[in-house]
Amino acid sequence: MNTTIEKEIFDIIGDNHQMTSVETPLRPDAFFKSDAEKMEVIEHHFEIIMKELGLDLTDDSLQGTPHRVAKMFVQEIFSGLNPANKPKVSVFDNSYQYDKMLVEANISFNSTCEHHFLPIVGKAHIGYVSSGKVIGLSKLNRIVDYYARRPQVQERMIMQIFNELKSVLETDNVIVVMEATHLCVSSRGIKDESSYTSTLQYGGVFNQKEFRDDFYKMIHKE
Repeated sequence: MNTTIEKEIFDIIGDNHQMTSVETPLRPDAFFKSDAEKMEVIEHHFEIIMKELGLDLTDDSLQGTPHRVAKMFVQEIFSGLNPANKPKVSVFDNSYQYDKMLVEANISFNSTCEHHFLPIVGKAHIGYVSSGKVIGLSKLNRIVDYYARRPQVQERMIMQIFNELKSVLETDNVIVVMEATHLCVSSRGIKDESSYTSTLQYGGVFNQKEFRDDFYKMIHKE
Protein backbone atom coordinates (compact mmCIF):
# COMPACT_ATOMS: atom_id res chain seq x y z
CA MET A 1 0.00 0.00 0.00
CA ASN A 2 1.19 3.52 -0.77
CA THR A 3 2.78 5.00 2.37
CA THR A 4 0.86 8.28 2.06
CA ILE A 5 -2.48 6.47 1.72
CA GLU A 6 -1.58 4.20 4.63
CA LYS A 7 -0.87 7.20 6.88
CA GLU A 8 -4.16 8.80 5.84
CA ILE A 9 -5.99 5.62 6.87
CA PHE A 10 -4.17 5.65 10.22
CA ASP A 11 -5.29 9.26 10.76
CA ILE A 12 -8.91 8.39 9.91
CA ILE A 13 -8.92 5.48 12.39
CA GLY A 14 -7.38 7.65 15.09
CA ASP A 15 -9.59 10.69 14.59
CA ASN A 16 -12.70 8.49 14.65
CA HIS A 17 -11.49 6.60 17.74
CA GLN A 18 -12.13 3.24 16.13
CA MET A 19 -11.22 -0.05 17.80
CA THR A 20 -10.56 -3.34 16.07
CA SER A 21 -11.10 -5.82 18.91
CA VAL A 22 -12.67 -6.18 22.36
CA GLU A 23 -9.34 -7.61 23.48
CA THR A 24 -6.36 -5.30 23.83
CA PRO A 25 -4.08 -5.99 20.82
CA LEU A 26 -0.95 -7.66 22.22
CA ARG A 27 1.89 -9.51 20.53
CA PRO A 28 2.57 -13.13 21.60
CA ASP A 29 5.95 -12.06 23.01
CA ALA A 30 4.51 -9.12 24.97
CA PHE A 31 5.85 -10.35 28.31
CA PHE A 32 9.03 -12.16 27.34
CA LYS A 33 11.08 -9.23 28.65
CA SER A 34 11.19 -8.18 32.28
CA ASP A 35 9.92 -4.78 33.37
CA ALA A 36 13.51 -3.64 33.86
CA GLU A 37 14.45 -4.67 30.32
CA LYS A 38 11.44 -2.86 28.86
CA MET A 39 12.22 0.27 30.84
CA GLU A 40 15.80 0.31 29.56
CA VAL A 41 14.65 0.15 25.92
CA ILE A 42 11.89 2.74 26.38
CA GLU A 43 14.29 5.09 28.18
CA HIS A 44 16.73 4.88 25.26
CA HIS A 45 14.09 5.58 22.62
CA PHE A 46 12.36 8.34 24.56
CA GLU A 47 15.71 10.09 24.91
CA ILE A 48 15.97 10.01 21.11
CA ILE A 49 12.46 11.49 20.80
CA MET A 50 13.32 14.32 23.17
CA LYS A 51 16.53 15.08 21.29
CA GLU A 52 14.65 15.10 17.98
CA LEU A 53 12.33 17.71 19.48
CA GLY A 54 15.38 19.85 20.13
CA LEU A 55 15.44 19.53 23.91
CA ASP A 56 18.70 19.84 25.83
CA LEU A 57 19.00 16.72 27.97
CA THR A 58 22.00 18.11 29.84
CA ASP A 59 19.58 20.44 31.64
CA ASP A 60 19.01 19.31 35.25
CA SER A 61 15.23 19.35 34.78
CA LEU A 62 15.26 17.18 31.64
CA GLN A 63 18.11 14.71 32.04
CA GLY A 64 16.10 12.28 34.16
CA THR A 65 12.93 12.50 32.05
CA PRO A 66 13.58 9.47 29.77
CA HIS A 67 13.98 7.24 32.83
CA ARG A 68 10.92 8.73 34.54
CA VAL A 69 8.78 8.24 31.44
CA ALA A 70 9.96 4.63 31.00
CA LYS A 71 9.16 3.82 34.63
CA MET A 72 5.78 5.53 34.37
CA PHE A 73 4.85 3.63 31.20
CA VAL A 74 5.78 0.17 32.48
CA GLN A 75 4.98 0.34 36.19
CA GLU A 76 2.14 2.84 36.30
CA ILE A 77 -0.08 4.03 33.46
CA PHE A 78 0.31 0.87 31.33
CA SER A 79 0.64 -1.64 34.18
CA GLY A 80 -2.79 -3.06 33.27
CA LEU A 81 -1.32 -4.64 30.15
CA ASN A 82 0.40 -7.30 32.23
CA PRO A 83 -1.90 -10.11 33.45
CA ALA A 84 0.41 -10.50 36.44
CA ASN A 85 -0.99 -7.19 37.72
CA LYS A 86 -4.62 -8.29 37.49
CA PRO A 87 -6.24 -7.74 40.90
CA LYS A 88 -7.02 -10.78 43.01
CA VAL A 89 -10.80 -10.72 43.30
CA SER A 90 -12.62 -12.78 45.90
CA VAL A 91 -16.38 -13.21 45.87
CA PHE A 92 -18.54 -14.37 48.73
CA ASP A 93 -21.83 -16.13 49.08
CA ASN A 94 -24.72 -13.71 49.45
CA SER A 95 -25.45 -15.10 52.92
CA TYR A 96 -27.60 -12.12 53.95
CA GLN A 97 -29.85 -12.69 50.92
CA TYR A 98 -29.72 -9.11 49.66
CA ASP A 99 -31.65 -9.37 46.40
CA LYS A 100 -31.82 -5.75 45.26
CA MET A 101 -29.45 -3.63 43.22
CA LEU A 102 -26.00 -2.71 44.53
CA VAL A 103 -24.44 0.39 43.00
CA GLU A 104 -20.97 1.88 43.25
CA ALA A 105 -20.91 5.31 41.63
CA ASN A 106 -18.22 7.84 40.74
CA ILE A 107 -15.28 5.45 40.47
CA SER A 108 -12.46 7.67 39.20
CA PHE A 109 -10.19 6.35 36.46
CA ASN A 110 -7.30 7.55 34.35
CA SER A 111 -6.61 5.83 31.08
CA THR A 112 -4.76 6.57 27.84
CA CYS A 113 -6.09 6.92 24.30
CA GLU A 114 -4.40 4.27 22.18
CA HIS A 115 -4.50 6.47 19.06
CA HIS A 116 -2.57 9.48 20.37
CA PHE A 117 -1.34 8.36 23.82
CA LEU A 118 -3.16 11.22 25.53
CA PRO A 119 -5.14 10.92 28.79
CA ILE A 120 -8.73 9.74 29.14
CA VAL A 121 -10.07 10.92 32.50
CA GLY A 122 -13.46 10.06 33.90
CA LYS A 123 -15.85 8.24 36.19
CA ALA A 124 -17.33 4.76 36.08
CA HIS A 125 -20.63 3.72 37.65
CA ILE A 126 -21.32 0.03 38.30
CA GLY A 127 -24.44 -1.79 39.38
CA TYR A 128 -25.33 -5.45 39.78
CA VAL A 129 -28.00 -7.71 41.20
CA SER A 130 -26.56 -10.75 42.91
CA SER A 131 -27.42 -14.22 41.68
CA GLY A 132 -25.73 -15.72 44.73
CA LYS A 133 -22.33 -14.03 44.79
CA VAL A 134 -21.19 -10.64 46.10
CA ILE A 135 -17.89 -8.81 45.70
CA GLY A 136 -15.97 -6.50 48.03
CA LEU A 137 -16.64 -2.88 47.08
CA SER A 138 -12.98 -1.91 46.66
CA LYS A 139 -12.57 -4.75 44.15
CA LEU A 140 -14.92 -2.92 41.78
CA ASN A 141 -12.53 0.05 41.85
CA ARG A 142 -9.56 -2.24 41.29
CA ILE A 143 -11.16 -3.89 38.25
CA VAL A 144 -11.87 -0.50 36.69
CA ASP A 145 -8.32 0.67 37.43
CA TYR A 146 -6.75 -2.49 35.97
CA TYR A 147 -8.50 -2.18 32.60
CA ALA A 148 -7.96 1.58 32.51
CA ARG A 149 -4.19 1.25 32.89
CA ARG A 150 -3.43 0.40 29.29
CA PRO A 151 -3.79 2.09 25.90
CA GLN A 152 -7.55 2.11 25.44
CA VAL A 153 -10.64 2.98 23.49
CA GLN A 154 -13.56 3.76 25.79
CA GLU A 155 -15.88 1.30 24.06
CA ARG A 156 -13.36 -1.51 24.59
CA MET A 157 -12.67 -0.52 28.18
CA ILE A 158 -16.33 -0.69 29.19
CA MET A 159 -16.72 -4.09 27.49
CA GLN A 160 -13.67 -5.47 29.28
CA ILE A 161 -14.93 -4.26 32.67
CA PHE A 162 -18.46 -5.51 31.97
CA ASN A 163 -17.26 -8.96 30.86
CA GLU A 164 -14.93 -9.27 33.86
CA LEU A 165 -17.74 -8.44 36.28
CA LYS A 166 -20.09 -10.94 34.66
CA SER A 167 -17.43 -13.62 34.91
CA VAL A 168 -16.48 -12.88 38.52
CA LEU A 169 -20.05 -12.50 39.78
CA GLU A 170 -21.38 -15.38 37.67
CA THR A 171 -24.35 -13.34 36.51
CA ASP A 172 -25.53 -11.27 33.55
CA ASN A 173 -27.20 -8.82 35.95
CA VAL A 174 -24.53 -6.14 35.52
CA ILE A 175 -24.63 -2.55 34.27
CA VAL A 176 -21.71 -0.19 33.65
CA VAL A 177 -21.72 3.48 32.67
CA MET A 178 -18.53 5.37 31.86
CA GLU A 179 -18.23 9.12 31.35
CA ALA A 180 -14.89 10.60 30.32
CA THR A 181 -13.10 13.53 28.77
CA HIS A 182 -10.52 12.70 26.09
CA LEU A 183 -7.53 14.97 25.73
CA CYS A 184 -7.14 13.80 22.14
CA VAL A 185 -10.37 15.74 21.57
CA SER A 186 -9.79 18.68 23.91
CA SER A 187 -6.08 19.39 23.35
CA ARG A 188 -5.64 18.56 19.64
CA GLY A 189 -7.77 18.14 16.53
CA ILE A 190 -11.10 19.87 17.14
CA LYS A 191 -9.87 21.21 20.54
CA ASP A 192 -13.31 20.96 22.16
CA GLU A 193 -12.82 21.34 25.91
CA SER A 194 -16.49 21.09 26.92
CA SER A 195 -17.55 17.72 25.49
CA TYR A 196 -17.32 14.34 27.19
CA THR A 197 -18.01 10.78 26.06
CA SER A 198 -20.52 8.41 27.68
CA THR A 199 -20.72 4.65 27.17
CA LEU A 200 -23.21 2.12 28.53
CA GLN A 201 -23.26 -1.66 28.71
CA TYR A 202 -25.74 -3.89 30.51
CA GLY A 203 -27.34 -7.33 30.59
CA GLY A 204 -29.69 -9.58 32.55
CA VAL A 205 -32.33 -7.75 34.56
CA PHE A 206 -30.99 -4.42 33.29
CA ASN A 207 -32.51 -5.18 29.93
CA GLN A 208 -35.70 -4.09 31.70
CA LYS A 209 -36.19 -0.33 31.59
CA GLU A 210 -37.34 -0.06 35.20
CA PHE A 211 -34.06 -1.53 36.47
CA ARG A 212 -32.04 0.85 34.31
CA ASP A 213 -34.14 3.80 35.46
CA ASP A 214 -33.53 2.89 39.12
CA PHE A 215 -29.80 2.65 38.41
CA TYR A 216 -29.72 6.08 36.71
CA LYS A 217 -31.59 7.61 39.66
CA MET A 218 -29.03 6.20 42.08
CA ILE A 219 -25.95 7.43 40.22
CA HIS A 220 -27.42 10.87 39.49
CA LYS A 221 -29.34 11.42 42.72
CA GLU A 222 -27.55 14.71 43.38
